[in-house]
Amino acid sequence: MSGPNSVVITGASTGIGYAAAEHLAGKGWRVFAGVRKEADARRLSETLGEAVTPVMIDVTDMESCRAASETVRAALGGAPLSGLVNNAGVAVAGPLLHLPVEEMTRQLDINVTGQLRVTQVFAPLLGAVRGHSGPKGRIVNISSVAGFSAAPLMAPYACSKHAMEAFTQSLRRELMLYGVDVVAINPGPIRTPIWDKAEQMDPAQYEHTDYAPAVARILSYMLKRGRDGLAPQVVAEAIFHALTDAKPKLNTVLTPDPFTQWLLGVLPGRMTDRMICGRLGLTPDKL
Repeated sequence: MSGPNSVVITGASTGIGYAAAEHLAGKGWRVFAGVRKEADARRLSETLGEAVTPVMIDVTDMESCRAASETVRAALGGAPLSGLVNNAGVAVAGPLLHLPVEEMTRQLDINVTGQLRVTQVFAPLLGAVRGHSGPKGRIVNISSVAGFSAAPLMAPYACSKHAMEAFTQSLRRELMLYGVDVVAINPGPIRTPIWDKAEQMDPAQYEHTDYAPAVARILSYMLKRGRDGLAPQVVAEAIFHALTDAKPKLNTVLTPDPFTQWLLGVLPGRMTDRMICGRLGLTPDKL
């Protein structure tokens, strides 16, 4: 990609976003790192240096997104934006029959509608506007392998990532009008604080349901998989290639266990159901 190397990364305070900001800054890019807290902004400035400019972005607040885009526009001084990395997100778990509806709403607002807000305000800087001159930017959406398959008790997160796959595909086809490309990164378990936050989820709200034992198992499994996962720097390198390769993959899958991911995609659906539910104790004989 020619032209000035500048990128906006949402959710940059920790994990994948932080690693991407550090990696791209090390490659000579000017990074606008989206954070929600002033304390995180100060920390990023102190640890990552002048190449990284923290920007306050709350993806659930359209006015916050608009203000961030104006801050970036002013900082660029008329130059185009080279890339947008839609990374901000949370993970919500729980059995659908008992999940508080507001938790599903929160999950989708952050992981899906939030990406729409950010994309709408930054797309003109990437070249998605009539009369734009100069190189066109690129959008990289951080999806998940959960965008291809949905584990039981993880429906809110999986719904959001399935939606992100549709969002990415539709947006890519719509932005062909302007020559702005859109691709996705699909990580499996990554060592990031999103898995530590899973420890903060209170399984007690489901302790009087038939799903209590399975909830305990899935939370334990999530924490172990996350802590044994790939380093976020692996995703950061993939983001760099997604932004710079002449013809990037539409989906870059990153997982510490690619065979299992492949197997889940080729086994008959009913067989996969039985395997997964057997491990979690989601079978009638467990009632």
